[in-house]
Amino acid sequence: MVEPLLTCTAFAGSRRIASGSLPLVAKATKAALDGGETEPVLILDDETCRVVEVDFRGTPEDVLARLDSGSGSAPDKPEPRGPGRPKLGVVAREVTLLPRHWEWLNAQPGGASVALRKLVEEARRSNGSRDRVRQARETLYRFMSTLAGNEAGFEEASRALFAGDRKLFMDLIRPWPKDIRAHAEKLSDAAFASETPEA
Repeated sequence: MVEPLLTCTAFAGSRRIASGSLPLVAKATKAALDGGETEPVLILDDETCRVVEVDFRGTPEDVLARLDSGSGSAPDKPEPRGPGRPKLGVVAREVTLLPRHWEWLNAQPGGASVALRKLVEEARRSNGSRDRVRQARETLYRFMSTLAGNEAGFEEASRALFAGDRKLFMDLIRPWPKDIRAHAEKLSDAAFASETPEA
């Protein structure tokens, strides 16, 4: 299976340096640092807004070589496989339930595992759009906390975000530095999307 390409955005203080693939962003960030950039530099994963660690020592080629070897970034590592059915992608984990829950699950056709999978799939279908909005809001909040935590109106904007008040949110972030505001506005498209349940 082909790994999805990690896309990132780099900021020097409140100014955006570059967006795109990790190698492209790392190269642009290295050039900025070598050019005397004095603001703190952060590279954020575009999907999660988590910080991506890059080792900028040495030449640009050294930096890119470490990325290629996997030692320059910090993507989430897959968990080691334990018991289960690896060919089907089934992974065994511990689930703690009350006895009455186990009794109900074990009485279902196919047993506890089949019943749990059906319950999870049904919940994913009925709550899919709501879950995506919740994750998008958490991602936007993570971005705001990382780069706009000291900006005027941060607390109020956070409350507006989780209340789903897009207009108030946009009004509150208007005075923020333009690159931070632009990135927050981009992330807000998913964070304020409709939560209509899927059919």
